[in-house]
Amino acid sequence: MTTDNRKLSPREFLTQLRSSVKKSVSGGSGANLIASGPSEPAESMAANTYNSVAGSVEQAEAATMVTNSNSGTVLPETAEADTEVAAQIERSVTEQDPTYLASLFERVHNLLGAAQTNDSEAWFPSEPTELSQTGLTPEEVERLILKYLAAKGSASGRRISQQTCLPYALIEPLLKDLKQKQLLVFKGTSTMGDYDYAVTEMGKERARRYTEECTYFGSAPVSLPDYLRSTAAQTITKQHADVESLRAAFADLVLNKKMLDRLGPAINSGRGMFLFGAPGNGKTSIAERITACFGSTIWIPRALGIDGDIIRFYDPGVHELVEEANESGLFNLTGVDQRWVRVKRPTVVAGGELTMAELEVKQNVATHICEAPLQLKSNCGILVIDDFGRQRMPVAELLNRWIVPLEKRYDFLNIPCGKKIQVPFDQLIIFSTNLEPRDLVDGAFLRRIPYKIQVLDPSPDEFHQLFERIAPAMGFEYHRDVVDYLIENHYLAVNRPMRACHPRDLLLQVRNFCSYNRLPKEMTTEALDFGVENYFSVM
Repeated sequence: MTTDNRKLSPREFLTQLRSSVKKSVSGGSGANLIASGPSEPAESMAANTYNSVAGSVEQAEAATMVTNSNSGTVLPETAEADTEVAAQIERSVTEQDPTYLASLFERVHNLLGAAQTNDSEAWFPSEPTELSQTGLTPEEVERLILKYLAAKGSASGRRISQQTCLPYALIEPLLKDLKQKQLLVFKGTSTMGDYDYAVTEMGKERARRYTEECTYFGSAPVSLPDYLRSTAAQTITKQHADVESLRAAFADLVLNKKMLDRLGPAINSGRGMFLFGAPGNGKTSIAERITACFGSTIWIPRALGIDGDIIRFYDPGVHELVEEANESGLFNLTGVDQRWVRVKRPTVVAGGELTMAELEVKQNVATHICEAPLQLKSNCGILVIDDFGRQRMPVAELLNRWIVPLEKRYDFLNIPCGKKIQVPFDQLIIFSTNLEPRDLVDGAFLRRIPYKIQVLDPSPDEFHQLFERIAPAMGFEYHRDVVDYLIENHYLAVNRPMRACHPRDLLLQVRNFCSYNRLPKEMTTEALDFGVENYFSVM
């Protein structure tokens, strides 16, 4: 085990510990222990191992924090002490039966946080150890603290740390400084040498001025350079789907092999595609499931801070949060910067309601908090423009807005402070329309969308597959002869095209027909005749 003076992160410590134990066992000490094992009962060895492990872990827990005798606050221990604790655990492990090492790793795993095993987690935001690593100034953090306490009334130092998503070791000196400036006072003591803080009248006045500038007092924002680095490390262009992942993503849809073979290369391009065809054939459903082909997660900031402007980034409406299995306690043992959240690769869908305002940074005039545009929220994921050509803005205006980002893979945004910033345009963008693409856009734009895929009508066999899959979900028993009757008399006979949505819509008609007439829920030719008459009366 290394004994350099650099302070190890929890994940680095766990990796080094595991590597050191493997070397000790392979070097012969484990074999000697196994040879001498029978002289001691297995139960006794297990107990001794557990006690030794527990003692080592308790020493690690105790050594990670020490109490400052002058202020009563909790401060991080030095790198030398961390190294000594690691050495103690290592010595304890190598003296025990290697067959019980799994229990040690489980204990240390729980203490230090979950190790990263997924390829999508190759990059993660490390917890800062100095305020300079956050890209924030002390004044910016003090603004958040004062506005939070003015709204809350009082809170402990660790609760303030959780609110700002910054380590307590970085927050505590700022709290002391604010108290020295008579902006905060001690209201009482809290756990582990902490204090409850309340804002003074002078502090309330300053917080009021800060609130007039911006009401935000949530998570401390992430700097733009840090976000740019995260996007480059998690870019969608590095993700590749194969046949198996495509089949898994579209397992609940009926798609022919030719369609899948065309979708695969388009998805792997990471650039863009047109999905066009008649309405009701599942273009939107296909677009929404493409993200599942990648099957990975990314880290995104809760908020971005750019020259004093706060831009909310994490949006529960479009981002699906991945809950972390984190142990409850006072300390963050994951080693992850809490200003970031882990979400599934986003799929942002914008339909006919899309306006130009949603593609720019919007600032609330009352709160002065900005909202990230849709293309920024969809970075490292997928952006679906549904019903393309039916937006309230002219098609040419939307195309002119994106013709350069589609080519260069970056975009420019204007922020309220008057600055124009360059941000990544890093998503697979999908235009879904039931209109003919060449009637909507010119050749210059079509060139920038390399894949144009037509979603065709289902064949009779695929129509049967749709009924066979949907019928049990609605409580019906599938009858092939009844579907044959439907196709022969209501489609082929009248030259009516089949659509992928028809089986679901017709079975809804049949279910309502049976419910109203108090009939058994059954697919019959009479019920389908009734459903067709209602459904296609004006179609």
